[in-house]
Amino acid sequence: MSRLRGWSRAQRFGIAVCRQYSSGSAYPSVSLSTPLPGIPKPVFASVDGQEKYETKITTLENGLKVASQNKFGQFCTVGILVNSGSRHEAKYPSGIAHFLEKLSFSSTAQFESKDEILLTLEKHGGICDCQTSRDTTMYAVSAEVKGLDTVVNLLSDAVLQPRLLDEEIEMTRMAVRFELEDLNMRPDPEPLLTEMIHAAAYRGNTVGLPRFCPPENVEKIDRKLLHKYLQSYYCPQRMVLAGVGVEHEQLVQCARKYLLNVKPVWGASTPANVDKSVAQYTGGIVKMVKDMSDVSLGPTPIPELTHIMIGLESCSFLEDDFIPFAVLNMMMGGGGSFSAGGPGKGMFTRLYLNVLNRHHWMYNATSYHHSYEDSGLLCIHASADPRQVAFVTQSEFVAFIACNLSLVQMELERAKTQLKSMLMMNLESRPVIFEDVGRQVLATGKRKLPHELCELISNVTASDIKRVTTKMLRSKPAVAALGDLTELPSYEDIQAALSSKDGRLPRIYRLFR
Repeated sequence: MSRLRGWSRAQRFGIAVCRQYSSGSAYPSVSLSTPLPGIPKPVFASVDGQEKYETKITTLENGLKVASQNKFGQFCTVGILVNSGSRHEAKYPSGIAHFLEKLSFSSTAQFESKDEILLTLEKHGGICDCQTSRDTTMYAVSAEVKGLDTVVNLLSDAVLQPRLLDEEIEMTRMAVRFELEDLNMRPDPEPLLTEMIHAAAYRGNTVGLPRFCPPENVEKIDRKLLHKYLQSYYCPQRMVLAGVGVEHEQLVQCARKYLLNVKPVWGASTPANVDKSVAQYTGGIVKMVKDMSDVSLGPTPIPELTHIMIGLESCSFLEDDFIPFAVLNMMMGGGGSFSAGGPGKGMFTRLYLNVLNRHHWMYNATSYHHSYEDSGLLCIHASADPRQVAFVTQSEFVAFIACNLSLVQMELERAKTQLKSMLMMNLESRPVIFEDVGRQVLATGKRKLPHELCELISNVTASDIKRVTTKMLRSKPAVAALGDLTELPSYEDIQAALSSKDGRLPRIYRLFR
């Protein structure tokens, strides 16, 4: 070992100090920091601070908007978004949007059956899906870029030329009935509570109308009724063809070919019959007494729980206050008492620190924010033992009011960073970018890019949070309650507690607590 001490690192590891060609001549001494002679100068990728692939938007002669966002890759996501949902069913039996979702990608003028559509997509490695919400219906396909022409042709046919055969409608009735049964039997009550809180907050109007088809309407919906609805709402002016991972000019060319001069199967559109009602926030309570003791049976069954959701009016996604409300929702945070993802998921949010960590019998406390083009709803969902219902309700009030009274700067910065992180991570996914592009262009005619949204989030201050919370606390509460409700406070007491300084219920509910 002593013999190696004087050697260089290269000599120790058997690397020749003087490298030679096979002919015996030595390699030229060239520094690695200087360009090699005779080699073309490399061109490196650079960032100029601007979005390289901004969203491009073109409006066709018939009013249809075409929006695209280029993205590297062999696959693309393309779809048609329609400004149509359960909120537009005021003049119709509720459940039409639910039926259209189930009937999507069935037989059309060109395709004999759903199987034929799936086989056509399979040639391009494609899949299709349709989702309806309270204000939007979205038909989407993910497939190879080289199959773009086929995809747009198929989308046009599925949206504008569905056959709506009697047997397909009958199968849809069966699917809807099954889904309604499943909704009432599943252990997770969140979809049902979301329906109930919207019904309480916007009683009998717009976004308060049922998203799922009521059982009494299943037999009422037929082809004639569907055509009448489609005639009003499925017109080019209320549609966006959105694509991610495609060239804009190519998408526009396909749109002109398959969506410009196409006559729908239901005849000429009548957009004059569109319901333009503005959401009217009413507040109120919707209760459903239900035996939850046998919801989840097994070796380790979930204990019987009562679920309460309390909401207050926030704002539309078109308003400037939408971003502060999004930060407030992130600050409230919360979740289940057990997290499958392990510790560290939002454990510093208000609902974790002030509710879940302090009361072992609380099984869930989560904040949600629903926002629409003319109103919004920020609510907290809590689950606990039926005997603790009053305390659960009070905990929700205190969480709401505390945001108005005390705000730590570090807490605000953490919520803003978390929101930006969630935004950017979600926009790594191509289908999420597609939905973001489509929804923004459908609602506003343009798209705010991620860096613009991050800048708006960064500009939110503590005074903004207090201002929007004060505004929110002035509205009447909307309450949805599910399970054993014998201990549930009256709506008047709930309203009085929420308007008090500390969120406390009358003394009758605080006895022995």
